[in-house]
Amino acid sequence: MTGGLEGRTALVTGGGKGIGRAVCKELSAMGARVVVNYRSDAAAAEQTAHEVGGDAVRCDVSDADAVQALVKGVGQVDVLVHTAGAVRDKLLIQMSPADWEELIRTDLLSAFSTTRAAIMSGMMRARWGRIVNISSIVGITGNAGQSNYAAAKAGLIGFTKSVAREYGSQNITCNAVAPGYVRTELTTGSLTDEMVSELVKMTPIKREGAAEDVAAAVGFLCSERAGFITGQVLAVDGGLSL
Repeated sequence: MTGGLEGRTALVTGGGKGIGRAVCKELSAMGARVVVNYRSDAAAAEQTAHEVGGDAVRCDVSDADAVQALVKGVGQVDVLVHTAGAVRDKLLIQMSPADWEELIRTDLLSAFSTTRAAIMSGMMRARWGRIVNISSIVGITGNAGQSNYAAAKAGLIGFTKSVAREYGSQNITCNAVAPGYVRTELTTGSLTDEMVSELVKMTPIKREGAAEDVAAAVGFLCSERAGFITGQVLAVDGGLSL
């Protein structure tokens, strides 16, 4: 049985660690050639690339010119999964303009740059493409101390829906996955054990999410089975946002 992405090239931004790493493994298992994008941790990205038989490519995806060069080097991108992101948590009155601007560039501007380049790289010509953006339930519910992060993730949802409307006629789908709490390097440093315990208590399924839970949803949305699904936000949160 094949995985449905044989002969396709998938670019995963922020693919070296955490959710991005799990996504790379999922898409590789589905038959895709995977390009692992990273910004700073070369060792992690190269390890992931080795495991999936793909390539690790450094690029700051918040830099539009650098993204153009990245995609040109990759060639046609059939599947784009945007997992690159950061957190810079502070209460609003303690947040500087730099805290706001850097987070928006990393989590939202990068989605614009990569999506635009991927569509132009050949998705329109091929009349086929899969784009999945990793948002967050915080982009739906908001969260104290994360106004910048929530704004970026909410913006990512609006961006996803707009791209879906613009390019659906080209057989290019664009969806978002909104994880709840998933233990990764990104989240471990910002939450105490007590905070995690409280989140688990609030989650109907009564456990933390795993990167593989998110990757499975991404894999489905990238598959042919999801060809009539676009502009949607799939919460992978164990029911936390209910």
